[in-house]
Amino acid sequence: MASASPLHSLLHLLHRAAQRADAVFASHAEMALTPRQYIILQAVAGADGLSQTDIMSATGIDRSSIADLVKRLVAHGWLRRRRTKRDARAYAVRLTPEGRRMLALGLPAARATEDALLSSLSMAQRPVFIKALATVADGQELYGVNIPRCE
Repeated sequence: MASASPLHSLLHLLHRAAQRADAVFASHAEMALTPRQYIILQAVAGADGLSQTDIMSATGIDRSSIADLVKRLVAHGWLRRRRTKRDARAYAVRLTPEGRRMLALGLPAARATEDALLSSLSMAQRPVFIKALATVADGQELYGVNIPRCE
């Protein structure tokens, strides 16, 4: 069986789809909020007091990126973090009122991004595509790499 052209390989197509999602989100966002920042705000809004490890598990973003992103969101005043009483090394992360405002401002960009990305699929294809993509994204122990499960 012949292998796919590098420009049509699954890896390349997933990368291009992610690039398109980022570009569409940026074109609809009315503020300096990235898709990854939005996802972190969304995760924290769903369960205030998460640790950075919990955020990593919820979003699938790697540990070093989470640490950097949370630090930036704290600097923007969108998140607040405090040491936990249970573990002095861990932080409990909470959304600030400004973070809630940014999350609300980002929602139309997120919806527009989803609409744009799904627009090339028929209504019947959309739930099948989303389910298949979730299955791929939630894969565990892929080639010996433990990928955090997205919730």
